[in-house]
Amino acid sequence: MRTRTSLALAAAVTALALSAAAPASAAAGTVLTTGGAGGTAVAVGDVLSASLATGTNATLYSSATGTSGVSCSASAFVAQVVNNPAAPGTATESVTGHTFNAASCTSNVTGVLGVTRITVDNLPYATAVTSGGSLTITPAAGSTVQTTVVLRTLLGSITCVYRAPSLTGTANNADNSISFANQHFTKFSGSSLCFNNGYFTAKYAPVTDTTQAGGPAVFVN
Repeated sequence: MRTRTSLALAAAVTALALSAAAPASAAAGTVLTTGGAGGTAVAVGDVLSASLATGTNATLYSSATGTSGVSCSASAFVAQVVNNPAAPGTATESVTGHTFNAASCTSNVTGVLGVTRITVDNLPYATAVTSGGSLTITPAAGSTVQTTVVLRTLLGSITCVYRAPSLTGTANNADNSISFANQHFTKFSGSSLCFNNGYFTAKYAPVTDTTQAGGPAVFVN
């Protein structure tokens, strides 16, 4: 009787341990979720988007510590989820759109009167987001991350083309944001009024899943 009782007790303890472990495993979820960390998995094919965080600007300055260049108060991106594995892991997305509203852009470069257009070229870009919150944007093989800036100057319109091999950023669940800090571009073409180096800084928040009803915020796990 004691042996059967001991076996029954051991089985009950094992079952309890397994039932306790199951929710912990489920809570890990996928890398990208909505409804909170460890929440509902973001479906492959869903479209994510974000505009600049309230009160912030996207800037392309001529140096990492300076304030000379171009600043825009309206910008947004759109990306489609390609893969969303179990966490910890790396989710992948395809950035299909990245826009800047030229009407919201200004420039304090000497000789520049205003910004006519800013275009992000060579889309789509591949994006990898890790469970740790790091984010990497890369172009297609043989291509570059490229931005074309058209400026109005005292001597007429000029076109400045800037390129970078890739970009890195950070995802933050505190405000569902993606941030870029001083991402280095080099001038590929343009007049002497186009600064030789561009350093891109921007914060987009909140990132939302626009495919789902209500556009819930996206978390990284």
